[in-house]
Amino acid sequence: MKIVYANFVISSPDVNKCPDPTKPEYAFIGRSNVGKSSLINMLTGRKKLAKISSTPGKTMLINHFIINEQWYLVDLPGYGFAKRSKTDRAKWDKMIRKYILNRTSMLTLFLLVDIRIEPQQIDLDFIDWLGVSNIPFVITFTKADKLKHIQIANKVSAYKSKLAQTWEQIPPMIVTSSTTSLGRDEVLSLIEKTNKVFD
Repeated sequence: MKIVYANFVISSPDVNKCPDPTKPEYAFIGRSNVGKSSLINMLTGRKKLAKISSTPGKTMLINHFIINEQWYLVDLPGYGFAKRSKTDRAKWDKMIRKYILNRTSMLTLFLLVDIRIEPQQIDLDFIDWLGVSNIPFVITFTKADKLKHIQIANKVSAYKSKLAQTWEQIPPMIVTSSTTSLGRDEVLSLIEKTNKVFD
């Protein structure tokens, strides 16, 4: 897939205020500071489409971007640590889960995980919740440029081993880097194929 157009549409405080679900959409989520904005910018070829911040927890709304006038890329608030109150974090969590469970046009959720870090319980719990909720998702490793090829293979293998303790079938995984564009074609190819099944 070639992206020739990518533009911001709207920031919504609630799933009910998102654009009409008439186009397929793909949501990106992960713990604070996982590199979500950088990945979105790399995928779309727009350096400043998603705002990058050194402050964890900057994304506080459901952000829709229209791609090629055909589908939406959705930037969801990060979960986990952020320099915000417990009340704010609880509100985000409720908003995120409501979107994921109720957004009929959301075809795939890309769950971002920093490949350099050992499996975190907060990520594993979220993965389990997605599985129980029957949500289609892809574990999307970020920041692969920080490791050597053998280290990447070992990290992915370790993650699979951890998931194998509770999962009969390991969820799909893609390794990415916003610096080298690793995984870009794989992500966009998956989206292109999935678009074809949208009714």
